[in-house]
Amino acid sequence: MFQKVHLRLTLLCTGITAVIMIVMSLCYLYVSETGLYRNQFQAFKNDINTISTNLEQQTVISMEWLSKMEAQGNYLFFVLDNGTPFLFNQLNDPDENAARDLLLQESKEAYTAQFPAEVGVKANAYSPLAHMEYDFFSPSRQSKYYGSYITMGTSNSVLEITVLSSLQKLEQQIYEQRFRFLLIDLAAVMLLGIFSWFFTGRLLRPIIENQEKQALFIASASHELRTPLSVILSAAECCRTAPPERQEGFLKTIWQEGLRVSSLVSDMLTLSQSDNHRFPVRMEPTELDTLLMNTYEAFEPLAQEKDIALSIRIPEGALPPCTADPARISQVLSILLHNAISYTPEHGKIRLSLTRQKDKFHLSVTDNGIGISDEDKKRIFDRFYRVEKSRSTKDHFGLGLSIAYEIVKAHGGSIQVSDAEGGGSCFTVVL
Repeated sequence: MFQKVHLRLTLLCTGITAVIMIVMSLCYLYVSETGLYRNQFQAFKNDINTISTNLEQQTVISMEWLSKMEAQGNYLFFVLDNGTPFLFNQLNDPDENAARDLLLQESKEAYTAQFPAEVGVKANAYSPLAHMEYDFFSPSRQSKYYGSYITMGTSNSVLEITVLSSLQKLEQQIYEQRFRFLLIDLAAVMLLGIFSWFFTGRLLRPIIENQEKQALFIASASHELRTPLSVILSAAECCRTAPPERQEGFLKTIWQEGLRVSSLVSDMLTLSQSDNHRFPVRMEPTELDTLLMNTYEAFEPLAQEKDIALSIRIPEGALPPCTADPARISQVLSILLHNAISYTPEHGKIRLSLTRQKDKFHLSVTDNGIGISDEDKKRIFDRFYRVEKSRSTKDHFGLGLSIAYEIVKAHGGSIQVSDAEGGGSCFTVVL
């Protein structure tokens, strides 16, 4: 499922970004090409002004001058002297002349379409020099042209000059620019796809991990609930058919297993609150030494019952209060002490201690039991994780240390486990 979501998010991110980039590229190309055409047209008009000035200054238009102008400016000249084609226009081979005539016809059609008011207005010997610039597309040559129609009256003739400038070089430049942008866009889309794949993967990773944790949590909870429920159902069935003198034993079993289920459900609800960021923590100034003493007094009878020596070590001087939730910290200490008592053999020792180092409070629970392996230390705070069977009991579901971890994390502190001197384990809470 997540693979499909990953792929769809990648395509969505890539597609949206690619569309935005392509639109921006098209806008840039439009502005750039419009500017190139405008600048080219302005340059053409400037050249026409120069040509017109030269024409006014010349008494005779020579074929040498026309050839030179065509060669220098990549122009085509069509000259009519009193309506008669100038000899210059007939010096090429017949095929070239036919192609030039067709181009001239296309130019006239474009001029007529763009300047209909000027059609039919004939120049005379007294007409001043005038010129009109226009643009058109030549179907015969599949290229765009700029054209200028120049009229000038002299003492004995009327000159009509059509000057055409091919935009083939400019169009080639534009095509090359478009091709470069196409390659850049394709490369950018590929990079965007790769980036989006890794980016969406990182975004989905916490969701996937949370889903996996939830699935594992549900599977583990179902497994842990199955045993006491089976016992309850079996005891209830036996109680239904057993004689009255044996029913009390079955009822006691049902009650004990019901307490186990209730404890498990309570722990799961606590962890659920932590997952939903609704973990209730009421911070207030807390006397940790007093809190440790109360916890010690509460667990001392239980330790004595298992013949375990429970001791406490707190600083002699007065300590400043610590901002914490006393009920939650007491819960953490109870979890650690309960585990220590459960996993410490008879005649063992457990020490509850409090120290202050660099404005940090260190609360420790140390036992001299069999200890915890380095591999187990990495997962000791995972939910439903329990170490080897020698350290597991029926009364522990593997949630206590997870709850302690979440409580300490909600306080902005840390909890860690290490090997105790002489064997055993030491759990340290830093607040």
